[in-house]
Amino acid sequence: MSTIHSPKLKASLKAIFLAFPLFLLFVFSACEPQKREPIILKASHLVNEQHTWYKAFEYFGDLLKKRSKGRLLLQNYHSEQLAKESEAIRLIQAGVIDMTTTGSILNNWSEIIAFCELPFLLKDSVDMKKIIEGPIGQRMEKAMLEDIGLRPLAYFQRGPRHLTSNRPIKHPDDLNGLIVRVPNVPSFITAWQSLGAKPTPMAFSEVFTSLQQGTIQAQENPFAMIRAAGFSEVQEYLNLTAHVVSWTYPVIGEKQFQALPDDLKTIFLEAAEDMRDFEHKLFIENEKKVQDELKAQGMTFVEVDKEAFALASREAIYSSLSQEMQKVYNEIVANLSKEKE
Repeated sequence: MSTIHSPKLKASLKAIFLAFPLFLLFVFSACEPQKREPIILKASHLVNEQHTWYKAFEYFGDLLKKRSKGRLLLQNYHSEQLAKESEAIRLIQAGVIDMTTTGSILNNWSEIIAFCELPFLLKDSVDMKKIIEGPIGQRMEKAMLEDIGLRPLAYFQRGPRHLTSNRPIKHPDDLNGLIVRVPNVPSFITAWQSLGAKPTPMAFSEVFTSLQQGTIQAQENPFAMIRAAGFSEVQEYLNLTAHVVSWTYPVIGEKQFQALPDDLKTIFLEAAEDMRDFEHKLFIENEKKVQDELKAQGMTFVEVDKEAFALASREAIYSSLSQEMQKVYNEIVANLSKEKE
């Protein structure tokens, strides 16, 4: 009798026939590349969601998602939700978060960074650009990368810093013990002490409440920061000291950057350049608008004796620098003076 008619053999062949499509599906599925989980970067911001820096990072995140086809995502956290500025640097170094914007506060890690926000050094954005694109700017970026572990991606112009208060300040003599909040930057503390004020280092997220409660009496920041933080609600005068012309760096931890696949590194750096251009356009459009808004909100703009402020603080600022940094200071002053002759 032919075995092909065996009930057991028929059942076996039927089982194989039914299972074969499933086997082929398994084989082909195994050959397909496995879907990769997206890489998620976290960025901590000291500014709120209305500020140009935050808007630029949101734009950056959109570019990364689109150009990487969802493989690289950016999560932005405004108003120091994740960390205050100094803490954010340490969290990036520890690999807990990935990105932030930062500048002179890095002076606490490397002294050359002081020159991105040294009081009464630069006059305008032309001076600023010469520093950033020259050898001093290159030294700063090298120090950030090699000494601090941060990769600067571009720079955002801050706009001049001005003093706000509840009494007009036209001359250093008007300060007379005024309690001024400053970021935790050595040169800022030195400058305001030399002018007769009482500088108090404090995280930016604590400033509004401290002004409201009278713990501090004044603070200093660019127009955009003053507007975004709502300081017009607790400060009457905006004294046009323009004591600092400065910038900030959008940064990523170098370890985090190097961990990206090569193609995503390229996408990331190209998108960062587009973010820089986008932010600069926003900054230019915003700078005049925020001044008008602050005036409309009741702030009185006060013209000050800028030269008196500069002269009263110059020696103290210079003396606070190390000998090596004094040479850098002299080099900057000499080069800027020569170019303006």
